[in-house]
Amino acid sequence: MEYCQIILKPKKEESLLRFHPWVFSGAIQKITGKSAEGDLVEVYGSNGRFLGIGHYQIGSIAVRILSFTQRPVDADFWKERLQMAYSLRQTLELAGVENNNTYRLVHGEGDHLPGLIIDVYASTAVMQAHSVGMHHARTRIAEAVLAVMGEHVKNIYYKSEGTLPYKAGLENEDGYLAGGEVEDIALENGLRFYVDWQKGQKTGFFVDQRDNRSLLEKYSAGRSVLNMFCYTGGFSFYAMRGGAKLVHSVDSSSKAIHITRRNVELNFPEDARHEAYAEDAFKYLERMGENYDLIILDPPAFAKHKNVLRNALQGYRKLNAIAFEKIRPGGIIFTFSCSQVVSKENFRLAVFSAAAQSGRRVRILHQLTQPADHPVNIYHPEGEYLKGLVLYVE
Repeated sequence: MEYCQIILKPKKEESLLRFHPWVFSGAIQKITGKSAEGDLVEVYGSNGRFLGIGHYQIGSIAVRILSFTQRPVDADFWKERLQMAYSLRQTLELAGVENNNTYRLVHGEGDHLPGLIIDVYASTAVMQAHSVGMHHARTRIAEAVLAVMGEHVKNIYYKSEGTLPYKAGLENEDGYLAGGEVEDIALENGLRFYVDWQKGQKTGFFVDQRDNRSLLEKYSAGRSVLNMFCYTGGFSFYAMRGGAKLVHSVDSSSKAIHITRRNVELNFPEDARHEAYAEDAFKYLERMGENYDLIILDPPAFAKHKNVLRNALQGYRKLNAIAFEKIRPGGIIFTFSCSQVVSKENFRLAVFSAAAQSGRRVRILHQLTQPADHPVNIYHPEGEYLKGLVLYVE
């Protein structure tokens, strides 16, 4: 099959020679033939050297490279990439183990499949496309998932209405590509929870905090815990299993609070230690007393674009400052940023400024990041998005 060719400007091939998977629009000298958004295209240097094949898209990132070798992107390609991803999760002892059936199967560039996310919850895989090319390939990808996973996946739910480029003008509807309506109770490190992959945020649960939830469990014994931006309560039921004295879960979404209560009840029926509140996070923090000695701050992304970075950093400073002011002496704060445009250095500076403002003595116990099933391609450092600190406040 012949593909449209993209020719780069002189000296613009260096990043591809270092295996970075993005071609920016400003690096393109010309396009031979007619390419539509989502088409497969071949990329060549100004000297005629083949550099890669990938999905073409309109915008700053013009091509997302799928392969740096000249090969067809066919059924064998998808099965090969999915098998590599699945084998890694088996090596990590996340897939096919007794106490866990929840993990990320495909993490975009980290699994050499830029623009594609797949999370697995029990027997359901939830697929999310972030590029038009992956959207067009969704049926073939679903077939590859079923071929690789066998009996371990029976349902594939496609959820991309909120992640595809809105300017692409796609008539997309979320729905099942395989299987059908099912309510799986997922299992993570022996704890059970409901997942709303149809209407919930992202793919239905924040799989990327699994390791950090496990760490929190070890610090929870005898503590009064506040889980801010709790979503469906992940940190809350880990804290309860860790022996927390009480756990309060707060989120602005009443639907998220409803699922949080269901999840807590699923693991700790009729346990009076837990209360959940549907309330704005900043309002709750402002009115709360000095009632907690373990606080989790895991807000949604304050910045999705660099032009709002300054406001985002102010938000992190304000949020952490309130927590520093009100946490009990000897308390512990787990604080996070999932904004890709916020660097580790910027986040730490925002938290440092908040600590200084409070006048409290603060020590860093742990520096946190995303788990191994969210791998970072060494040639694509932009894939490292989750950063967190565990802080001891005297």
